[in-house]
Amino acid sequence: MKIAMACDHGGLRLKNVLKDYLEANGYIVEDFGTYSEDSCDYPDYAGKAAKAVASGSCDRGVVVCGTGIGVSITANKVKGIRCALCHDVFSAKATRA
Repeated sequence: MKIAMACDHGGLRLKNVLKDYLEANGYIVEDFGTYSEDSCDYPDYAGKAAKAVASGSCDRGVVVCGTGIGVSITANKVKGIRCALCHDVFSAKATRA
């Protein structure tokens, strides 16, 4: 399974932890950035990840920012994407039901 990942500067550390975990567990990760803690605009990155999932080049996506709200709104603007802010496994599974 191929996972699209993206973040802004506020989500960089969490994205990197999640990316390492996913790769260690056999997932292929396509990282759409950002790659530094320099201030940036989350729509530039979350939109790329969402489009990769919508086009089928990636199977799922994970987008991270300071709150998770901005990247979720951005991803949901892409046709065919349903992005939800999840804080636990139950919520994440419920979004796919």
